[in-house]
Amino acid sequence: MQTVTIAGQHVPAIGMGSWNMGDDPLKENDEINAIHAGLDAGAKVIDTAEMYGSGNAETLVGKAIKNIARDQVYLISKVLPSNASKAKMEQSLDASLKRLGVDEVDLYLYHWRGGVPLSETVDELQRLTQAGKTKAWGISNFDIDDLKELWQLPNGSKAAANEDLYNLSSRGVEYSLLGWQKAHDLPFIAYSPVGAPDSLDSHLDEDKTIQTVAKRHQASIYQILLAWVIRQPQILAIPQSSNAKHAADNIHAGDISLTKDDLALLDKAFPAPTKKLPLDVL
Repeated sequence: MQTVTIAGQHVPAIGMGSWNMGDDPLKENDEINAIHAGLDAGAKVIDTAEMYGSGNAETLVGKAIKNIARDQVYLISKVLPSNASKAKMEQSLDASLKRLGVDEVDLYLYHWRGGVPLSETVDELQRLTQAGKTKAWGISNFDIDDLKELWQLPNGSKAAANEDLYNLSSRGVEYSLLGWQKAHDLPFIAYSPVGAPDSLDSHLDEDKTIQTVAKRHQASIYQILLAWVIRQPQILAIPQSSNAKHAADNIHAGDISLTKDDLALLDKAFPAPTKKLPLDVL
């Protein structure tokens, strides 16, 4: 599997998300088993956030990695806009670290833009990195104009990654954002890489074109969707699954190389954007 380099750390290009995990005690064992299966299959990244279940996802992830060597897991968490101030961020991060059961996260993201001045948020993210509570910081749900504004700040270019929605039916970031990030050596993290809720996607799991490509590779539709997302360098996909076999299959998608014919077929069914589109967010 190809790797993505974030702030000097090399991680496999497919990791795991944790949105909607940790909320149901009856599902806890299955969710923990799914995380273990993903790690056993070769994943390293686990993406979570204080927002997910108001901390429940971080608690679930903490339970799952309790007996796993810290250097075997790359942890990403996120701070809510309401907590992204000099007065609140450290307390917020400390709470996340406690739920996760670790002393630091590998990457701490500003979840989306809120009312706190961007310069204040960035300076506090940088301070917490220097304090050793996170190895690196980044942003999420930032569009190209947000990144350009960020880069004008004294510490702005120290951002280590940007996480946005990206999948075959949501390709708006390809028009200008991905190119800008490549030019500025800013890795891209794709959330909802196998599709978003019905309001945004086109029922990708039912699409005949994707089914055709999947048959060519003796793979699942979800594996093809993931292989498509990471077809370019420096893109990390973080699919979520609470099923152990599905979680492992997701990671193995990193071993699939789509051909030019595959990509042409998918491009015809899901055309790339021809103009700037509003950033898709969840």
